[in-house]
Amino acid sequence: MKLLKLILLLLIIVVTTSCSSDKKTEKESETKTIVLPKKETKRVLEVEEKSWDSLNRKNTEQFLTAYGNQNKETKVLIKTSFGNIKLQLYNDTPIHRASFIFLTKIDYFDNTVFYRVAKDFVIQGGDSEDFKKSKIRYKYKNYLLKPEFRKNRRHRYGALASAREWDDNPNKLSTPFEFYIVQNRNGAHHLNNEHTVFGHVISGFSTINKIANVEVGPGEWPEDDIPMKVEILD
Repeated sequence: MKLLKLILLLLIIVVTTSCSSDKKTEKESETKTIVLPKKETKRVLEVEEKSWDSLNRKNTEQFLTAYGNQNKETKVLIKTSFGNIKLQLYNDTPIHRASFIFLTKIDYFDNTVFYRVAKDFVIQGGDSEDFKKSKIRYKYKNYLLKPEFRKNRRHRYGALASAREWDDNPNKLSTPFEFYIVQNRNGAHHLNNEHTVFGHVISGFSTINKIANVEVGPGEWPEDDIPMKVEILD
C-alpha cells in the first residue's frame, strides 16, 4: 500500500513539472516572436506608395527635392520620326531636373507632340489636350516650378528650357509639362532670366533642324503632327 502511494506521488510530480516546463517554453516563444497583423502590414505599404504619389502645388519643392535625391538620372532621349535628340539635364537646377525625370518616368511626355515650330528660334512641345494627359495634370494639381536662373545656364543653341505663362505670372513660375529647345545657332538670349534653362542637347542637332524646317500653319503649329517618346538613359 505504501509503495502504491509512493508511485502515485512520483507521477503527480512528473506531470506537474512537465506542464510547467511547457508553459514556460510557450511564454518564451511568445516574447521572442512579434508578428505584424496582416491588415497593418497592408496599411503601411499603402502609405509608403501614396507618399510618392502626392505631388501638388503646396508640396512641389519638398516633394521634388526628395524625389531628385532618389532619382539622380541626368540624361534623357527624345525619339521622333525625324531622329533622336539626346539631352543632358543640369544638377544645379535640381527642381526642374527632378520634375522632368518624374514626368518622364510616369510616361507623361509619350505621344505628346512638338506643337510649335518657330524656325530660327525654338521647337516647343510636351503638352497635350489628350484626356489621359489632362487627368495627369489634374491629379498633380497643375503644379508649377519656381525659377532656377543660373548665370552659366543661358539660352544658347540647343538649350533645353521650361515654358511658362507670361500673363499674371510675376514670379516667372515654370510650367513643367511644356518645354522648348533653342534652334537658333546664335541662341535666344533675350529669354535669359525669363525662362529656366535646365539642360542642353548632347546630340541630335540635325534632328532639331529637320523639325524646324517642317511646314507650319497658324500659331506655328506643324501641318503634320510630330509625336515624341521620351526615355531615361542614365
